[in-house]
Amino acid sequence: MITAIRVEKLGGPEVLAPARVSVEPPGAGQVTVEVAACGVNFIDVYFRTGLYPRPLPFVPGLEGAGRISHVGQDVGDLAVGDRVAWSTAPGSYASTLNAAAPSLVRVPDGVDDDVAAAVMLQGMTSHYLVHGVRTTEPGDTALVHAAAGGVGLLLIQMLTAVGARVIGTCSTEEKAALARAAGAEEIVRYDRDDFAQRVREWTSGRGVDVVYDSVGMTTFEGSLASLRPRGLLCLFGQSSGVVAPFDLGRLNGLGSLFVTRPSLAHYTATREELELRAGAVLGAVASGDLDVRIGARFDLADAAEAHRALEGRLTTGKVLLIP
Repeated sequence: MITAIRVEKLGGPEVLAPARVSVEPPGAGQVTVEVAACGVNFIDVYFRTGLYPRPLPFVPGLEGAGRISHVGQDVGDLAVGDRVAWSTAPGSYASTLNAAAPSLVRVPDGVDDDVAAAVMLQGMTSHYLVHGVRTTEPGDTALVHAAAGGVGLLLIQMLTAVGARVIGTCSTEEKAALARAAGAEEIVRYDRDDFAQRVREWTSGRGVDVVYDSVGMTTFEGSLASLRPRGLLCLFGQSSGVVAPFDLGRLNGLGSLFVTRPSLAHYTATREELELRAGAVLGAVASGDLDVRIGARFDLADAAEAHRALEGRLTTGKVLLIP
């Protein structure tokens, strides 16, 4: 028997309950991993609330890192003792996990397990936003919402590394300082100022080339208003709620704008692409070129508290659960 978090019914953080569950031996193409750390992400909230449907009951979580303890049949490239990390292994809120071998990548020397768990989903998300959704060019100007969050801090670093200028939004001076330290040139306190108006002022009326919006409902209109003609709104999350139905004809009047709603799954759809993005992210961490901020660690049994902190925007950087 192992410890896991099990969701018996949909709802608020209180439905995240510790439980003792059994784990079968790994099947063909699977390995068993002793989990060192689990990543907490907003997609876990979407599954918990039912925004993304999933049969009940289930163990939430998709991301983590640990060490392989057993190897199933037809697994040729992983061995007992290997340190691995993942971003798409359902049931990761657990002390032990059976995961599909193709979803795992090796963790390089010099990257601790908790850092690997913290950077897989958000790091690869940042990588495809900068190097997949569009080709970021030196001199581009980007607006990054939730700039002091897990994705925000990594995204700022990756954008500035290729020569882009970044404007970030956040809600406190502590968060503003973190975003500036990551490389943001300007910060808007959205709790005090109209961010679209400030963006226009800072860009001399032009607007930004791209907006990276993980907030959704409350920022969508302002994000559109912040773009230059033919600019791109990249909506990759909805922490404030789902964006209402939208008349696409408005994009013409606003300057022939583009809008995309991408997901990490579509930008790591092949093993080759997964290895490319994971290798780039973990390699940058190992070399010291990418700084990963772990803002909070919770015991696995306190998953409900971790979700409350995440949804309440009480955290900066990455939130982890430690079995």
